Formats: sequence, C-alpha cells, structure tokens
Amino acid sequence: MADKDAVTKEYMQDNEVFADAFNFLLYNGEQVIKPEQLKPLDTAQVVLPYGSGEQSVPEQRYRDVLKTATAMTDDHVAYLLLGIEDQSEIHNAMPVKNLFYDAGQYVKQVQEAAKSHRKNEDKPESSADFLSGFYSTDKLLPVITLTIYFGADEWTAPRDLHSMLAADAHILQFIDNYHIHLIAPADIVDADFVKFHTELSLALKYMKYSKNKEKLGEIVQTDSAYRNVSRKTADLVNIVTNSNLRYAEGKESVDMCEAIEGIKNDARDEGVEIGILKTLADLVRDGILSLADAAKRANMSISEFQAKTGLKV
Repeated sequence: MADKDAVTKEYMQDNEVFADAFNFLLYNGEQVIKPEQLKPLDTAQVVLPYGSGEQSVPEQRYRDVLKTATAMTDDHVAYLLLGIEDQSEIHNAMPVKNLFYDAGQYVKQVQEAAKSHRKNEDKPESSADFLSGFYSTDKLLPVITLTIYFGADEWTAPRDLHSMLAADAHILQFIDNYHIHLIAPADIVDADFVKFHTELSLALKYMKYSKNKEKLGEIVQTDSAYRNVSRKTADLVNIVTNSNLRYAEGKESVDMCEAIEGIKNDARDEGVEIGILKTLADLVRDGILSLADAAKRANMSISEFQAKTGLKV
C-alpha cells in the first residue's frame, strides 16, 4: 500500500484541485482562482535568522505544496502565495507548524527584497531602509496556508496558537494569535460539498462517511458521480481510508459502487470459507474425519488447514 502522505501530496499538486480547495476556503466556492493562474514554487524553505553571527543556524523545512496565485475580484488583482499542508493524521502542533512556514515565507520575501536592492545598487532613502534592506516602498505578498485533513474523525487538535499556550487572559492579549485554516471532512455539511467543482468533493465526502458503512453505501449508490470516478481519486480514497476497494488495474475511471460491492462479495466469500473450515475442524475434533480427509475437502495441505483452523492434531 502506498504512503498516505505521498498520495495526498501528489493529489493536491494538481492545479485544478488546488484551486478548488482555495476557492472553497476563500471565496465560498466561487471560481475566483483559476488553475491556469497558479504557478508551482520550490517547497524547500531555508530560513536564516536575522543577524550574521556564528550562532545563526539555518532552518530548513519542506512544505507539501506551494504555489503563487493571481486572483481577480471586483476589478482588483490580488497576488498571493498559497500553501497546502496535507494531514492524513491529526497533528497537535499544527498552528506552530504552519506559523513557521508562513513566517519563513515572509522572511524569504524580505531577504529577496534586500538582495534585489543591493543588486540594483538602489540608494536607501532613510536609515530604516539601510538597516533592514526592506525599503518603505516595498510590499510583501500575502501568505495563506491551508491544512487539509484527510480523515473521518473530528479534528480535535488545537486550531489556534492561543489554545496551545499556558497563559491567562491578561497575558494572551499581548500575544498575537495564529489560526490555522482547515478543511476537514467532518466539518463540512453535506449541502456544502457542491461548492467544490472537482472530484475533491467526492473524495472528502467518501472520507467523511468512511467509518459509517451503511451511510457510505447509501451515498455512493445515490450519487451518480461515484459511477465514474477518476483512477487517481479512487486510489486516493482507497489508500487514505484503507477501504481495500476492488477495481481493475489500468482502468482510467472507476465505478465506486462496483468497487464497494467487491468488498462485500469478498467478505461474504470469506465468511463462507470460515464457516466451512469451522465445520470440518469440528468433524476432525469429533473423530468423524481424519485431518488428511478434512484438509483434502478444503482443498488445502494439512499444514495450511491446521494454520487456518488452529488444529493441533
């Protein structure tokens, strides 16, 4: 089975899916961010704390997905840096993790502005320009990090920095809070899944009900979109939810109804086999059948039959 984190990361790198997630978060599903307006960025971040002393130790982290975006709203163009952190498991320190990434991006922008001024031999207009290398006319691009949790459970971990701090209200008012932006299947009411415009909606809804087999079966049966799901979406939900879906290799699309029915058939077949083996084992214990005869009727070797039934004859 493929690694969950690798599969979710690859899935969210797709520009259409990436744009869909951020349009859901930022614009209530309105298609403001276009896939063609997204450009991938290097996910490696090397952050050098301010100062050039020998004690300054670089920090390097790798984001899951990072892209630049151009969004047009009300004749206003917004340039953004958008990052996605995929979580197949709940992370108790997500606010600090994302804060580090966002701060690193701002530090990088300041450093790049200073480097540009030096390269162009721009003359600072004030001591503040000279000291920071970031001139009063410079502006930073907004950085927004979205966490997507690919799990059925409620997100029980902290959603902001204040929730992680051991401090009273008086102290907290002097500490800027940092909130994570989270998409979690359990948080999405069913009526809001239509705000997605890619198969991300099908994947998240499947994950939401993946532990409620009766409800999941009902949804997959009644929603015709599950009859023709892309292979990459089927693989995503299969791996993330450990569903053991059955579908043919090499097919570009998957009928999730048939895939789920394959699980049921396998379960029924396994149940029948278990029942037969139990009956044969009981006949051996009662002296009605020899071990060799029972194994022959089960179409197994004696050692296989013993391993399956636990007989120690």
